[in-house]
Amino acid sequence: MTEAADAAHRAKTKIKPGRPHLRADGTITLSPTAMPHSDLASDAARETFLAELGPAPAVIAADLIALRGHYAEQNSRLADRMREIFAVEVREAELGGVRVHRVLPVEARASNTRRVLICLHGGAFAWGADSGALVEAIPIAARMGVEVVAVDYRMAPEHVFPAASEDVAAVYRALLERHDAACVGIYGCSAGAILSAQAVAWIHGSGLPRPGAIAMLCGGAGDLGGDSVYLAPILEGLEPAGGPLSLSSFPYFAGAAMDDPCVAPGDHPEMLARFPPTLLIAGGRDFAASSVTDLHLRLDSVGVDSRLYIFDGLWHAFHIFPDLPEANHVYRLVTQFFERTLAGRSRL
Repeated sequence: MTEAADAAHRAKTKIKPGRPHLRADGTITLSPTAMPHSDLASDAARETFLAELGPAPAVIAADLIALRGHYAEQNSRLADRMREIFAVEVREAELGGVRVHRVLPVEARASNTRRVLICLHGGAFAWGADSGALVEAIPIAARMGVEVVAVDYRMAPEHVFPAASEDVAAVYRALLERHDAACVGIYGCSAGAILSAQAVAWIHGSGLPRPGAIAMLCGGAGDLGGDSVYLAPILEGLEPAGGPLSLSSFPYFAGAAMDDPCVAPGDHPEMLARFPPTLLIAGGRDFAASSVTDLHLRLDSVGVDSRLYIFDGLWHAFHIFPDLPEANHVYRLVTQFFERTLAGRSRL
C-alpha cells in the first residue's frame, strides 16, 4: 500500500496517527505501547527473561566461530547447573560412526532400562554441539530414569543436508541392534525439533522401522512462519522480523530441494501420516509458536496421535533454564509422553 492510500485509510477509519491500526491489506501497524510480562508466567520466568535474554552482540553474530563460542559458554554454564540438580553420568562414545554423549541416570527406572531416547540439539544447524546437547539431555535422562543419547551431528557450513539426517539414522540403526524400534524415542529443540521431523522422513526413506515416538520442542517441520515470527521479537524488546524464516536461508540447506519431504515433511501429508505419536511444545513468545501449532493441526488432520502445549509468556527454548518452574513442567511432560508412548520390549 502506498503512503497516500494508507493516509486515506487512516482518515476514513478515523484512526489517530501513532496508534496501532489496521491497513486495508490486513497489515497491522504497531505504535509504541506498554506490553507487560505475562501474568500467567512465573516470577522466575520474568527474572530470567530480564537477565538472560538478548541476541548475541553483532560482532559475534557475524563470526560463526565466535558465535559457537558464545553459545557454548552459555550452554556450559547451564549444563553445570543441571549437573548440580540432576544425578547423571555422561560418557563420550561413538554409535554408528557418529560422536555422541551417552547420558545415563544414576537412578535408572526399571521400566525404562529397555528404552532409549535420542536427543538432537538446537543451534540453527550450525552450533550447539557438546554442552548444547547436554542441556537438552541431562534433565530428561534424570527425570525419566532412561539413557539419552545426545547426537553431535554434522553441521554447517562444514556440512550440508542431508549430513545431520544421515548421522541420526546411523545412530538409530546402531541402537536397533539392541532395542526394538518401538522402544526408541527421538526428541529435539529448535533446529533439533526440525531435525527430529526430518529424521523420521529419512528413516522411512532408508527402509528402517519408524521410532516409537518423537517430541518436538520449539520447532516445526519446515519453514517457520505465521504471526509468531513477527510478534516474538517485539515481545522480547527487539526489532520485528522482516518475514518468515525459510530453511533455504540456513547455510545447512544450501543446494537442497525445499520441496523434498525429507527437508520439509510438514508440507507433505502422506509423510506426516507416517509419523509416530508426537509431542509438540513451544513458548507463547516463541518465534516458532505459530509453526508448532500449525504442525499440530496438520498431524491431527492425517490422524497422528499428537499433543500440543503452549507456555504463555515464555520464549524460544525456555526449558534450558532448569530452575524455572515452566522448564520443570516441560521435563515432566516429555517424561510422561515417552512413558506412555514407548513400548517396553527389547532384544537385550
